[in-house]
Amino acid sequence: MTDAPQHPRAYLVGGGIASLAAAAFLIRDGGLPGKNIHILEELPVTGGSMDGRGGPAGYVSRGGRMLEDEVYTCLWDLLESVPTLTDETVSVREEIRQFSAEWPTDARARLVGKGAEILDAADYGLDTRDRLELTRLLVLPESVIGARRIDEFFSPHFFETNFWAMWRTTFAFQNWHSAVELRRYFLRFMQEFPRMHTLSGVRRTRLNQYDSIIRPLQAWLTELGVRFQHGVRVTDVDLTTQADGTRRVRRLHLDRAGRPDAYDLATTDLAFLTLGSMTADAAYGDDDTAPELIRDKRDGGWRLWETLAAKADDFGRPAAFHGNVDESKWESFTLTLRSPLLLHRIEELSGNLPGTGALMTFKHSAWLMSVVVPHAPHFEGQPEEIYTLWGYGLFVDREGDFVGKPMAQCTGREVLTELLGHLGMSDIGERVAMTTTVIPVMLPYVTSQFAPRTAHDRPPVIPRGAANFAFLGQFTEIPEDVVFTVEYSVRGAMHAVYGLLGLDREIPGIHHALADPKAAFGVLKAALA
Repeated sequence: MTDAPQHPRAYLVGGGIASLAAAAFLIRDGGLPGKNIHILEELPVTGGSMDGRGGPAGYVSRGGRMLEDEVYTCLWDLLESVPTLTDETVSVREEIRQFSAEWPTDARARLVGKGAEILDAADYGLDTRDRLELTRLLVLPESVIGARRIDEFFSPHFFETNFWAMWRTTFAFQNWHSAVELRRYFLRFMQEFPRMHTLSGVRRTRLNQYDSIIRPLQAWLTELGVRFQHGVRVTDVDLTTQADGTRRVRRLHLDRAGRPDAYDLATTDLAFLTLGSMTADAAYGDDDTAPELIRDKRDGGWRLWETLAAKADDFGRPAAFHGNVDESKWESFTLTLRSPLLLHRIEELSGNLPGTGALMTFKHSAWLMSVVVPHAPHFEGQPEEIYTLWGYGLFVDREGDFVGKPMAQCTGREVLTELLGHLGMSDIGERVAMTTTVIPVMLPYVTSQFAPRTAHDRPPVIPRGAANFAFLGQFTEIPEDVVFTVEYSVRGAMHAVYGLLGLDREIPGIHHALADPKAAFGVLKAALA
């Protein structure tokens, strides 16, 4: 019989930002040696949904993230400790602060109408009934709202306003999504009301968030001894329950490059299990091919949660989130441009230099298309003569206004044609197409965390009686916080580590704009304008 290790070992299932953050907190705040921490990831790269890859022949990001000072307190706490790859004396947090000050966001073309007309986005268009309906949603408790949808709380006029066009595309809400989640977003991001038309509250990373956040964080963890294992899928978890209700993970069952394996956990060992995936079964197209819509859960992103949920009635209901692909899918696309022609024309139209604007939404687009032009370079190693643009469409099954086909059936070249039509720049279509690569990405589950749900569909970060395990990711329940944010994953990791280790360290509070009189006045002024 061998003695238990001096320090517990920690096994983190999944290599996304939640697991990386948990590893960081285990070391920084919990005192665990990095060599005792194992991150188990099926894919050959870490970062989960925070990806960015490619080269001059074609860059791609599946999504983009809005960061801002007030809400992202746990993320900032983490990144204060992580050095950048270019200067170990500068933290990733400080780099973001410096870059955002140098390139502040001040969108001048937040909404674009028919004929490429720049709309007055400062006119939110809310009437008295809209404001009353919004107020009613805010004052109702979640227990009363339940699993009802957004469109059950607002009249048709609200959904035609400039305010809703900007809010929904900033955060990717559909009318059929959870009213509870919208309420949480209103309460968490209400400070954005007065600046929704400029998105001046946005804070940006120097490069895409994979290169600016994930790579430095992984490098820091690697230097501290954390062990990254790729090609490993956790397929099952053995749990034991004692008479007093205490539950423990005793074994992790693995598929390691096609071969079965397992880790047996000692009494002091810990397991952190990421549940579900918003980017599961993402499929890529190219200039000449439309991306496939995968409906049959091929990559295993949901299987572990399904297996766990069958073991205990308080481990959540994954089917509430992955059960309706047609209500959770949308499609993004990345343009790689080998000529500045298109960006020069967009700059003339919008009045924004690359990196100073924000989402430009084509309000009357059948696809509800939005695009953003980042500061160059946006990818590590991106040559000076190469530029990028990212965008997405919320209504992928509607026929486009210029190509006459649903977005889901369009090649990258056809997506470009639709974009140029909305920009009023079809006259340069052939020249742009000759020097542009478009990679569209279909994401079946990208807004699945917004699905209407009940209070028990997501499990708590630390379930009842859990002595050595916790759940991570977007499909756990953190009261009052908002899913579909990096902050949610990092906050969950903080709760998991501090809770299991019993650390007496304060977790940053949930920001509420209405608790600040100045912010509340700004919200009221914007809502009544």
